[in-house]
Amino acid sequence: MSSRSGFSVNPSTPINPGMNPMNPGHSSAPRMPALPLNSPYRGMSSTPNQYHQRPSMPLSRGMPMGGMGSIGSPLPGPSYSGAMPMRPGMPQSAMDPTRKRLLQQQPGGLMGPRRGVKRRKMADKVLPQRIRDLVPESQAYMDLLAFERKLDQTIARKRMEIQEAIKKPITQKRKLRIYISNTYTPGKPEGEEAEKVASWELRVEGKLLEDPGKLKRKFSSFFKSLVIELDKELYGPDNHLVEWHRMPTTQETDGFQVKRPGDVNVKCTLLLMLDHQPPQYKLDPRLARLLGVHTQTRASIMQALWLYIKNNKLQDCHEKEYINCNRYFRQIFGCPRMRFSDIPMKLASLLQHPDPIVINHIISVDPNDQKKTACFDIDVEVDDPLKAQMTGFLSSTTSQQEIATLEMKIHETIESINQLKTQRDFMLSFSNSPQEFIQDWLKSQSRDLKLMTDTVGNPEEERRTEFYHSPWVTEAVGRYIFSKVQQRRQELEQVLGIRLT
Repeated sequence: MSSRSGFSVNPSTPINPGMNPMNPGHSSAPRMPALPLNSPYRGMSSTPNQYHQRPSMPLSRGMPMGGMGSIGSPLPGPSYSGAMPMRPGMPQSAMDPTRKRLLQQQPGGLMGPRRGVKRRKMADKVLPQRIRDLVPESQAYMDLLAFERKLDQTIARKRMEIQEAIKKPITQKRKLRIYISNTYTPGKPEGEEAEKVASWELRVEGKLLEDPGKLKRKFSSFFKSLVIELDKELYGPDNHLVEWHRMPTTQETDGFQVKRPGDVNVKCTLLLMLDHQPPQYKLDPRLARLLGVHTQTRASIMQALWLYIKNNKLQDCHEKEYINCNRYFRQIFGCPRMRFSDIPMKLASLLQHPDPIVINHIISVDPNDQKKTACFDIDVEVDDPLKAQMTGFLSSTTSQQEIATLEMKIHETIESINQLKTQRDFMLSFSNSPQEFIQDWLKSQSRDLKLMTDTVGNPEEERRTEFYHSPWVTEAVGRYIFSKVQQRRQELEQVLGIRLT
């Protein structure tokens, strides 16, 4: 039973207990519920009366009136407006408190559309078995629904896997090729418009090999600091170092250049400190040999340390929070026993900054060699391009909005199908046996009225209903119908301003 609508009629019209239920003068047709609707280089320097079916409402043998439109002439049946008052002496109903609460909540209207959407589940898209039996082609829809359920489960599982994966640093090792080149500008004699003092210029550039990304990373973004150490004997103790260190306000650049006066070859040393994200540390040589780890992140070092403790069974059997140090641990940590919580503090003194990359280069000022370039390849860690795609997949809402719109359309279509099936069953039951259907429907409406108004009826009066089957009832019904016809005729004459004969 989809829904039951209350009747609305003029309250002033008396209800004759002996009238014929097939009287066409009563306008009691039910209402159908509505359907839901810079330069690349850087220099360096130092509604209330509407009732709805409750889940526990009993079903009648005939089909309900919910979802029906008008059927030719208005349908029969008594009309009620709101709740009927209790008559004196009538016993109170022992109605289920749950039903009472539902009835009390009805004047507040239906729940908002937002809450209604949240309550919709996968089961709301399933076609009932009675509709599948009636329309065999609907099995194709059910097959698609089962496939959608499997697809949703797979997508949900993959989304969870992606969410867990992006929490960890996803990097891949790439080759960074560093180009070190220098140019020499000889001095000019006096009187000529040129530099009088000979000078050289050193350039440090680099790029990733086989970089498939569209956005090229700046060369300086790979390093935390860069130091160029020149010959101290040539440039003195105060001018032989050229340094660059990353600051919070640092702007990335494609390379570095240093220019100094000079006309002799210069030996220089480049110290490059990679900018690891997350930061990496170099272990104490003794601990590095023990764990087999030279330079790694703090998390990886802790994991390797725990694996060593676990494999060598150093955890105390009785006090699990303690570690019994073997002879290697005693030499490294300097204690026979320690807590798990003390490991990070003791480990901090054994971690050092990674060694810088050291490159030795000779700045040539040979006039026959105007430009000399040296190449060096180093390993760097870059973000996996897949991480950006995974982040974009998780943050994308376009597909979700489209899916939500299609889900709403599916729910509305299923609701419409269910209502049409209800109307069909109603019509079919009425056409097969009109008299029996009307009787069953009146009984069902009577039961619904008692539930809605919290009324159980008067068994004593109901027991004496034979009184209304007496022979005089036929004459009384005829007289009542005749009086109603005359009343309607007078109303029509007044409206038209004529007298019908």
